[in-house]
Amino acid sequence: TLRSTLVLLDVSLAPAEQLWCSFRDQAVKLRMTETGLGCKAPMTVHQMFLETVEHYGDLPALASKKEGQWVTLTWREYFQQCRVAAKSFLKLGLERYHGVGILGFNSPEWFISDIGCILAGGFAAGIYTTNSPEACQYVADNCEANVLVVENHKQLLKILQIKDKLPHLKAIVQYKDELQQKLPNLYTWAEFMKLGEAVSDEQLNAVVDSQRANQCCTLIYTSGTTGNPKGVMLSHDNITWTSNAVGTMPDLKHGEEVVVSYLPLSHVAAQVNDMWIAMRFAAVTYFAEPDALKGSLGTTLKEVRPTSFLGVPRVWEKMQEKMKAIGAKSSGMRKRVADWAKSIGLQASYSSCCSIKLKVHWAMGLDRCRNCLTGAAPITRETLEYFMSLRLPLYELYGMSESTGPHTISWENNFKIMSCGKVVNGCQTKLDKPDEDGNGEICFWGRHVFMGYLNEPEKTEEALDQEGWLHSGDLGKHDKDNFLFITGRIKELIITAGGENIPPVPIEDAVKAETAIISNAMLLGDKLKFLSMMLTLKCVVDDNGDPTDELTPEALAFCQQRGVMATKASEIIASEEPAIYKAIQEGIERVNAKANSNAQRVQKWVILDRDFSISGGELGESVSVRNIYSTSQKFGHTHSFKDLYFLGLFSTL
Repeated sequence: TLRSTLVLLDVSLAPAEQLWCSFRDQAVKLRMTETGLGCKAPMTVHQMFLETVEHYGDLPALASKKEGQWVTLTWREYFQQCRVAAKSFLKLGLERYHGVGILGFNSPEWFISDIGCILAGGFAAGIYTTNSPEACQYVADNCEANVLVVENHKQLLKILQIKDKLPHLKAIVQYKDELQQKLPNLYTWAEFMKLGEAVSDEQLNAVVDSQRANQCCTLIYTSGTTGNPKGVMLSHDNITWTSNAVGTMPDLKHGEEVVVSYLPLSHVAAQVNDMWIAMRFAAVTYFAEPDALKGSLGTTLKEVRPTSFLGVPRVWEKMQEKMKAIGAKSSGMRKRVADWAKSIGLQASYSSCCSIKLKVHWAMGLDRCRNCLTGAAPITRETLEYFMSLRLPLYELYGMSESTGPHTISWENNFKIMSCGKVVNGCQTKLDKPDEDGNGEICFWGRHVFMGYLNEPEKTEEALDQEGWLHSGDLGKHDKDNFLFITGRIKELIITAGGENIPPVPIEDAVKAETAIISNAMLLGDKLKFLSMMLTLKCVVDDNGDPTDELTPEALAFCQQRGVMATKASEIIASEEPAIYKAIQEGIERVNAKANSNAQRVQKWVILDRDFSISGGELGESVSVRNIYSTSQKFGHTHSFKDLYFLGLFSTL
C-alpha cells in the first residue's frame, strides 16, 4: 500500500557532529547551502521512490526480455515488489546496518534486491561478477552481509566455497535459473519473494520510518587495484540529492527518459545512472542481455532507442572500431565521399550543436539520444572527434565512487572536447596547491561527497581534509569558462633524476593520438635520467575481455597503408617490422617536438607482447578495459626503469 504523502514532509535528520564517519550506525552532517540546489530538503530513498510512484505510478519503470519479449513493471508494481522483497529480507533476519551482497548481471531482481534491502534497513552492496571467491568473501565479510543474492549457479558456486567463512551469512537467494541442488537456507527468487508474507505492513513501515537521510544505505566497493577494496558509504541524501542535481542540469524530462542498463551495477556510474537518476526522473530502464558487451548491445540499442546512453571509453572505442571496419570495406568512391562528409561534419560540429541527424544514428539506435555520455576512465581525443564527425558528440563526466558518481558533467551546448564539463550545481571545486599553469589537485565539496569508508577511519581522513573537502588525487585546471580539464594524477607524477615533475597522462594520450595502431601507452622515468615508454598494439578482445594476438581492423588498415601484411601483434614484434617501428618512432618524434622541455621527451620505447587487461592484472575492475589511471595504480609510475628491466619487460632495450 502506498504511504501517505505526509511522509514526504518529514525531513528530520539523525543527530550528527561531523561531516564524515566510518562506522555503520553513525550519521553525518550534510553540506547544505543557504541558496540554490544545495539547500533542497533532504529525503530518504523511500521518500524519493514514493514521490515518483505518486506522480508516475502507471508509467513503465523496468523492462526486461522474457522468451524474446519485453516484459515491463510499472512504477507502482516496482515499488510493491521492493516492499515484498524488504519483508522477505526482514523474515530472513536482515539486521539494521548489515549488508545484502548482490552478485549478478543487471536485472529487475538486482534493482529490487538493492532497494528492498535499503527499505529493510540494510546496506545494499554490489559485487563484481568477475570477482574471485576470495574477493567476494572480503566484501561480504566487510559489510557483515546477512544475505547474498546471486544470479545463477556459476555465481552460487563462488559463495558455496566461502560461506562457512562468513559468520553473519544467514541465507542465499538465486534469482535466475532453477537450483541445481537443494541446500539449507538457499532460495529461488520465487521462494524468496513469498518468505515475508507474514511480515505486516506496520512492521516494515516502522523500519522505513526510522531511516534518516543522513544515514548510510549503500556501499560501493572501490576496485582495490592496490589492495583490498574500500567500502564507500553513501547516505540516502548522497543518492537522492545527487540524482536530482545531476538530472536537472541537462533538463531531463520526468516520465519521458529511456535508458539501457548493461554496465556493472556494482560500479557507481551505472548504479547512479540506471537506478537512481532513473527513479528521480521516472525514466524507464531497459535491461540488456548478459552478453551485451560481447555483441548483443547493438541489437538492444536499436530496439530500445534510448534518450540517454552511458558508455565507458572502451564501449565507444568498440563502436568506433566496428564502424571504421565497415568503412574500410566500402568502395573507394563511397569511402572518399564518407570521409569528405565527416570532415565537413567535424568542422560544423565544433561550432554548432549537432542538430542535423544522420542515418548512422538510426543504425546505432541512438537517433533519440540527447545525452551520449562517457565516463569512468579517460577517453582519447581521436574517439571524441570521431563521434563529433558523426554529429553525435560524447559528453564527458568526471567523478568518483566517493562523490556518488558525477562531480562535473557535460551536456548539450555545455561541452568542450577533452573537458570533463562543469561542476554539478550546488557543488564546488577547489584546485589545491596550483602550479604556475593553474594545475592543482581537484578537491570536491557538496552533498554528493561520501560519508566515509566503512570501518576505515584512517583512510577516511586521508581522503577528506579537516574542512571536509574530498581530495581526488587528480590534477586538473579550469579554462576561462570554468570547464574542468584533467591533466594527470598526483601519484602518477614522474619526478626525474633531474628533479623535473612530469605529468604522464598528456604525453601518453598524445602518443596514442599520433599513432593509430597504439592501444595503450605507459610512461616511465621516476628517478631516472630520461623518459621511456611501454606500448601495446590494438588487438581484438575475446568474449572474456582478454586481448588476443589478432590485430583490430584499424590496426590492420594502419599496417596495410605501410605495405605490411601482418595480422598478429606477435608477427610485428618478432621481426621488429621496420615500417611499423618507423611509424611509431615518427609519431613519438612529433610528440617530442611539442614537449615543454628536453626532460619531457620520450627517449626509448618498447612494444609489449600483450595489451593490458583486467585478467592480466594491469587494470582495475573499473569497467573500462583501457583505464590508464588503474594501470598506473597497478604498475605505479614510481616503478623505475631498472625495476621493469629486471621484471623482464624491457629486456629488448
